[in-house]
Amino acid sequence: MIYLNKTICGAVLGAAVLAVSAINASAAIVCTGAVCWHTRDMYEYPPTAGVIVHPDDWRWGPTERFTWREHEGRGYWHGDRWMEW
Repeated sequence: MIYLNKTICGAVLGAAVLAVSAINASAAIVCTGAVCWHTRDMYEYPPTAGVIVHPDDWRWGPTERFTWREHEGRGYWHGDRWMEW
């Protein structure tokens, strides 16, 4: 019986950890021109960057086309270059 209680407590604790990590895993989609990327943190981009920040569940329209790029850190895509500030 003690083994069953420990198993149940472990399962509940594991589910709680997964739930908390899912809540903190939010991201945003940032686009400039036809290039988009995910960002984990919300930054205030410089006005000259011309970026648009969308929620993570954003979907583009049927006639829109975007290129996805990934890059870690604080910055934005400007053409083919990653600009940090």
